[in-house]
Amino acid sequence: MDSLDLKILSVLQQDGRASLQSISEKVGLSSTPCWTRIKRMEESGVIEGYTVRLRPEALGFQDTVLVQVTLDSHSDNTLEKFGEILALIPEVLECYLVSGDCDYLLRVVVKDTKDYERLLREKFYKIKGLRQTRSSFVLRTLKKADLPLA
Repeated sequence: MDSLDLKILSVLQQDGRASLQSISEKVGLSSTPCWTRIKRMEESGVIEGYTVRLRPEALGFQDTVLVQVTLDSHSDNTLEKFGEILALIPEVLECYLVSGDCDYLLRVVVKDTKDYERLLREKFYKIKGLRQTRSSFVLRTLKKADLPLA
């Protein structure tokens, strides 16, 4: 990775749909070497893929909830099963195994508090080995940033 790769990544972070010509102009390369660098970064896993950012509120998801989860057991089997179950719950956008007072931190989107209560009853509380959850509703997002590339 050199400074040109970082410039390319910066352009792509800002606009994943940028044309090769536009990227090339912004980083000061011709199209062929620019394309070669992008392909190399895709193949090496630096670039995982391309996606569209959706505004949750525009699709009816008014609330984001951060959920701390504590399990009864920390056996490999319990952790694996928990991960498999979470993968089936579409409202769970992110899940982190963390250190500290809880085992996991989840980022969940829901339509409203009634929808969250439904999610707890129908999904979370039915997970075998779940000891405790603590929920914090996000009141406002103060910062949401791309990766620092400089």
